[in-house]
Amino acid sequence: MKLDRPVTGGPCWTDLATNNVDAAKRFYADLFGWRPETDPRPEAGGYTIAYLGDAPVSAITPQFQESQPVAWNVSFAVADADAAAEAVRAAGGTPTLGPMDVFDIGRFAVALDPGGASFQMWQAKTFPGAGLFNSPGSLGWVELLTRAPDRVTEFYTQVFGWTVNASENYTQWGIEGADFGGMLTMGEKFPHEVPSHWLPYFAVEDVDSTANAAVGAGGSMLMEPTSVPEGPRIAVLRDPQGAAFGVHVAGEES
Repeated sequence: MKLDRPVTGGPCWTDLATNNVDAAKRFYADLFGWRPETDPRPEAGGYTIAYLGDAPVSAITPQFQESQPVAWNVSFAVADADAAAEAVRAAGGTPTLGPMDVFDIGRFAVALDPGGASFQMWQAKTFPGAGLFNSPGSLGWVELLTRAPDRVTEFYTQVFGWTVNASENYTQWGIEGADFGGMLTMGEKFPHEVPSHWLPYFAVEDVDSTANAAVGAGGSMLMEPTSVPEGPRIAVLRDPQGAAFGVHVAGEES
């Protein structure tokens, strides 16, 4: 992505809700070199922040509801979580949780876009979000997979003011033209039971070796390493608990 820090309207954080936090900590620490640190406060519910050096880059958390899927979640920075939740509703989305305060570090809300994809909104107080983007092991791109491209394009541009850079095959989202993510229309190759969703991509030094390492550690490949025409080399993987995520070559941000 062309952003190097959290900015209002852009992606600021990603976290994994999983049914086996300890296994996920081991898998991603081995794959990306993360150093996981679990918040010891009981009210934090086992929330674990992953670091690269001193920079927070992601988090792993237990599922808090039985209906919550094992999945990666993407958060977007907002100036006012309450106003953002109202903007979501006005644009045809559905707030599903919050807004609520998270200790003294920020205010948080979850919503569904009109196509059914879940996303999160984060109003920073003492914690702005990821301290590193685009470097190996950190977030480098976010992608929306949807069956309602026209509806969600109107929705996100209205809610967040994103710029749209669209070609025949792919749409890219940006903040004042600085692209940070994209949109892929889910066609017949996607099983009907797979819902619309946001997919984080992490930067890596070598996509092929990372994909092989993920498989060797009990994960699987949803899309084998592929070189995108006029774009980076990418792969889409699944961790041993079933959460999907992408990887791309660091330094080849779109």
